[in-house]
Amino acid sequence: MEVEIISTKFIKPSSPTPNHLQNYKLGFFDQTTDETHLPLVLFYPPTNNINFSAHEEQLEQSLSRILTHVYPISGRFTEDNSISCKDQGVKFIKAKVNSKLNEFLEKAHKDVNLSLLCWPQDSWNVDASNLYAMPIVIIQITEFECGGLALSLSLVHIAMDGYSIFTVINEWSKVCRLEIPVEKIDFMSFNLADVFPTRDLSKLLLPRVPPLDRVESKLVAKRLYINEDSISRLRKEVGGDLCFKPSRVEMIMALLWRALIRASEKKHEYLRRSLMNIPINLRTRLISLPQVEKSFGNLGVDAPIKFIPGENKMDLHEFVTLIHDTVKETIITCDKTSPEDIVFAVSNIYNESFLAQDWGGSDEVDRYVSSSLCKFPIQEADFGWGKPCLMHFGSRHGQVCWLYDAECGNGICVQVDLKEDNMHLFECDNDIKDFFQF
Repeated sequence: MEVEIISTKFIKPSSPTPNHLQNYKLGFFDQTTDETHLPLVLFYPPTNNINFSAHEEQLEQSLSRILTHVYPISGRFTEDNSISCKDQGVKFIKAKVNSKLNEFLEKAHKDVNLSLLCWPQDSWNVDASNLYAMPIVIIQITEFECGGLALSLSLVHIAMDGYSIFTVINEWSKVCRLEIPVEKIDFMSFNLADVFPTRDLSKLLLPRVPPLDRVESKLVAKRLYINEDSISRLRKEVGGDLCFKPSRVEMIMALLWRALIRASEKKHEYLRRSLMNIPINLRTRLISLPQVEKSFGNLGVDAPIKFIPGENKMDLHEFVTLIHDTVKETIITCDKTSPEDIVFAVSNIYNESFLAQDWGGSDEVDRYVSSSLCKFPIQEADFGWGKPCLMHFGSRHGQVCWLYDAECGNGICVQVDLKEDNMHLFECDNDIKDFFQF
């Protein structure tokens, strides 16, 4: 399978960005995110009545109209914590591949790493030395021989979080499919820097420590699927002793985390401490700040779930409770009246976990991320050729579990990114083999 680049261009807003909007300031939550590109790929099956070549102009024009509203992603970073919004454009790549999509999907469902072939190739070479010189968003459309498509999009995380980019993709698909005019596009606000301006992080946060940086060893991905019947069995195994009804996501995260801890125990021959961070979108959690509910940018906090051998038991319901209580406590801690208090609350959470020498800075602690994309509108991204039939997330820079609603509409999929030597131990865990399908 070979991907051939056909053309490269820059798509700019359909209307020039006004002078008073040409300097978009970043905020505190943008400062605290990872300096990386985050790619995602959506695969679309061929349909009898859709010829992509005939709809290519409509796709580009709809993107141009979206950029008039979401103007920062068409700009470029400057050196003063801002984005120069002078309509430099989103990089738009058209490619083709010498394979039929159905043949590719048959292989990709067994080896999701094949999806990397459809990533925007520029995103592979992004690091701290060139991150700020790159386009903020790179889009690549890859057409298969049969007419099927892969839409891949890679974005600089400092500019926006998952909520922002999934909202943009979903709205872009609507504008394309329904031919919505630019004057009716208005779905996000751009006020986060006014509410949470940038800070001198050296006065708020401990220095970053090496384990917070990218994982250097090779990472591989596996795609797991748990159906509704297995989720019902899982609920029975968790038991009825809990004082709350756990969500499907809480139970699945608990199952995955326990399997990861067991795999680490087999590898190291002793039970180690483990730190799982769960990203939380704060937009609807900050009761005192209703104006940020639909804000563009980064507005989230990572809940630090800590497992301590001897203090925490290995029973599944214990993991469910630990996840549930810590996420709830994190939300309560951050729900302050003033933005200043929220900033200090987030800083304290990070200083006591991910930035602490005895946790995030310790080689004796295993670190993972578990991110739920369930209920995000990504499944509805129909540009006029149907909904995606396979999705792929992440940049392979950390050990991550991505949870998302299954494309079939029944159950939950999990994309697990792990170090290669950890993956074999993880997939041999009895719980993983019992509850999940590969």
